[in-house]
Amino acid sequence: MKIQPADIARRGLDYSDQLGAAVAPLGLRLLLAWEFFESGREKYFGDNWFGDIQSQFPLPFNLIPPVISWQMATRFELAGACALLLGLGTRFFAFSLMVLTVVATIAVHWPAESHGLAELAQGYVISDSGHGNFKLPLLFLAMLLPLTLQGGGVLSVDYWLKRRWLGANMMAPCLAPA
Repeated sequence: MKIQPADIARRGLDYSDQLGAAVAPLGLRLLLAWEFFESGREKYFGDNWFGDIQSQFPLPFNLIPPVISWQMATRFELAGACALLLGLGTRFFAFSLMVLTVVATIAVHWPAESHGLAELAQGYVISDSGHGNFKLPLLFLAMLLPLTLQGGGVLSVDYWLKRRWLGANMMAPCLAPA
């Protein structure tokens, strides 16, 4: 049997798809773990400034005392970073960090006012120039979404636990024999 170039291309693309499905969630988890750990660490060693912006938090977060909000944000960022690093409770922590990111975006990163889409677009930056700076939180939300919906991938503790509890016959598509 002669191997056709199309068969080689198809196998290569299939392997690439399977490898991407395994590695992509790991890349997202590692990057987000670093970013949220850094943010949590800054809060842990820094001063609580949530009292200054509590009125800007959306309901019901504006009803929580700033000391408790600060501790919750710090702990979720640190615990969420560790969980994402391991791929443990990935969906729960990714969703929790999405909520935290939305609250932070509304309270800190969104422009105080905008008079149209052109002015709002000026806030799509990393540094604040008076028009907000919601680019980075928006990128975090985009990266957390697949982890929330699909989990941590095959290179995660979640996958290992799922395999162990639901049966040893379950195998990752990228690890299955061709």
